[in-house]
Amino acid sequence: MTGSPDSSQSAAGTLVLAGTPIGDVADAPPRLAQELAGADIVAAEDTRRMKRLAQALDVRVGGRVVSYFEGNEAARTPELVEALAGGARVLLVTDAGMPSVSDPGYRLVAAAVERSVRVTAVPGPSAVLTALALSGLPVDRFCFEGFLPRKAGERLSRLKDVADERRTLVYFEAPHRLDDTLAAMAEAFGAERRAAVCRELTKTYEEVKRGPLKELAAWAAEGVRGEITVVVEGAPEKSGAELTPDELVRRVRVREEAGERRKEAIAAVAADAGLPKREVFDAVVAAKNAERTTP
Repeated sequence: MTGSPDSSQSAAGTLVLAGTPIGDVADAPPRLAQELAGADIVAAEDTRRMKRLAQALDVRVGGRVVSYFEGNEAARTPELVEALAGGARVLLVTDAGMPSVSDPGYRLVAAAVERSVRVTAVPGPSAVLTALALSGLPVDRFCFEGFLPRKAGERLSRLKDVADERRTLVYFEAPHRLDDTLAAMAEAFGAERRAAVCRELTKTYEEVKRGPLKELAAWAAEGVRGEITVVVEGAPEKSGAELTPDELVRRVRVREEAGERRKEAIAAVAADAGLPKREVFDAVVAAKNAERTTP
């Protein structure tokens, strides 16, 4: 008979996700040093960088050190999961910030959970939350979009998909692509949409540049260096009178594709737009009838 989750977890080890400094080593949480010294296995995105961090923290890594990065995480995950299942304490660290947030980690966490292995975390610095707090934009509701596609067409398409998103948006971007990305954002979101470019957070040359997207794109065209996080204001709320039937139908379909039932999607769209549910329902029915009669 299969044991309870608690009994299986007690026989297994523990996966520890540890946040690492995004710039200033002094920001490292005290528990990070303890975990580096006590883990049976330390899985690091860059082993050399991790060893330099341990040296800066004046800690001796006690366990076996292995690499765990985008190129080998699929192959290395089963090995680490077997070690966890056998009782090992595995510490996962990336180059900066929290593992699995646009960094290796999700695959290992999912596999560990599947095997009923305990997963815990050492909270640490986060470029996402730091940039959001410094941006001067609304922080009550936000969504993290990670890195955008490198190809211009795919990037613009992805941005247009969230052009009506009312939550504040947070992105990571490489410095050599920043000007193109800000220009694409200005095209997709509107040139006057407010944003903040956060560069080299917590480091010596930290800089937060705030302004409309068109101005930030012009500034970035001169060249920008360092680690970049971009925070963009959410879309302004539209009144129901400004929404066309086609736009109402599009919003319903987006929710349906996300897994909502049509009735629920219609009710949610109507509530967001401040419209009667019947008006949204009629728009959906009209669109469906139009599709049927189109040759």
